[in-house]
Amino acid sequence: MLIPLRHENMQGRRWPYVTFALIGLNIIIFLLTYSTIERQQPERARVRVSLLVLAARHPELQMSSSAAKYVEGVKKQLGENWDKVLSTDQAYLRRMGGLPSEDGDADDSSLLQQQMDTACQAFEDEQKSDILDNYAYVPAHPRPLSYITANFLHGGWLHLIGNMWFLWLAGFILEDHWGRPIYSIFYLVAGAAALQFYGWCAPGSYLPLIGASGAVAALMGAFLVRFPKLKIEMALYLFYALLPLWLLAEFFYGAVFGISSPVAHWAHVGGFLFGMAGAYGLRRSGLEQQAFDKIEEKIGWTAEPEIIRASEAQEKNDFDEAASILTGYVKTKPTIDALTMLQQIQWRRNDMPAYLQVTAQLLQAHLKAQDTDAALHDFEAYTASGGQQLPAPVWLEMARLFENQQHFDRAAEEFRRLADQYPSEKQSILALIAAGRLYLKKLNRPEDALKCYERASASKVPHLDWQPNIESGISDAKSALAQAGALAHH
Repeated sequence: MLIPLRHENMQGRRWPYVTFALIGLNIIIFLLTYSTIERQQPERARVRVSLLVLAARHPELQMSSSAAKYVEGVKKQLGENWDKVLSTDQAYLRRMGGLPSEDGDADDSSLLQQQMDTACQAFEDEQKSDILDNYAYVPAHPRPLSYITANFLHGGWLHLIGNMWFLWLAGFILEDHWGRPIYSIFYLVAGAAALQFYGWCAPGSYLPLIGASGAVAALMGAFLVRFPKLKIEMALYLFYALLPLWLLAEFFYGAVFGISSPVAHWAHVGGFLFGMAGAYGLRRSGLEQQAFDKIEEKIGWTAEPEIIRASEAQEKNDFDEAASILTGYVKTKPTIDALTMLQQIQWRRNDMPAYLQVTAQLLQAHLKAQDTDAALHDFEAYTASGGQQLPAPVWLEMARLFENQQHFDRAAEEFRRLADQYPSEKQSILALIAAGRLYLKKLNRPEDALKCYERASASKVPHLDWQPNIESGISDAKSALAQAGALAHH
């Protein structure tokens, strides 16, 4: 299974409120409806199977119009397999209350008609109260409201989480480019279009369709059109062709299994194709650019001519030009927005030395802004990409951040690595003292603490101001070692 983790453009210009709202609304509706749907499912199945079996065994009986329409629809859908309805386990149906007991009066026409009337009434009552009948998309009798509501119902936690994760990955970047009004309308229309496409592929089907998969597939299709070269980070590797391969897989499963599959493959295909066409149309019409420019005017972070030129070069996939412009810009104005943009461009250029350099700059900027989460993300991106040697002041602040978050092992490790890489810098003394303190006070490793303090004492870096702390640390570490030895002898 291909599991996407992130893509290389995971930062937008402003908060994606619509995407957050869609995710939140899906979760809330799931929590409010899932238990009810689960509770109604057995009764729903019992009522329908009872009606179908009774109609198959006694086609001469009169039915209500809604029940007759349902039976005829299922009969048409099953075709030659309609006779298999007669093989349904009769004993099971009687235990479930679906059929009366077989006795001597079982062939009495009036009694049979009473049974059919009861089955029809149960069918109509169940239709009025059942969530799936009223709010899911049923191709045989689609309700106008269901084109919206079906997109917010889900059949389980995995169904919900999968859709919401893909909604987040594709949605927030499209919202950032299209703006909230266009993005909101696109999402709702795409969901309805995906359901209708499924309805065309499964006309007359009474199987209820639920889930945001169709709308999310449309976002994925739009994502492919708008960002075809964007690398997607998978669970194990980077991958370019995830979305096209996924679409081909949905075509294959839809062609092979049709509507017999529990997954609405044709809704995925329809949504994806609609998303591709919609994204292309928005771009060709100029609406996307108009929305993009309005956002730029509101947030104002690209007012600088250099940023504007870099953005235009990036849009044209001229990453070398964009990198050249931004590299000069951040030398005098190392803003977080400009550094973030440059970081993404260097990644797409596959220039790892330049990427690591700007990531270190971005890390420093986030530390200065006291944005802890962003700084941690930058550090992990730096090390995961092969970075080995941050600037000493930045590295020292990062190690202190780990200590403040009580990641004492990680903090001590980073302090020691810093001292190893920068033995002639004053930060090495501070790092060794900090590592010694953590080993002694937090990690109960006095031997490692003593090594750190002794290294600091022997350092050629002038350290008269810190010598009392170093000597105190050496004394405390030796005392702790002596106590540990004494306890071992006992």
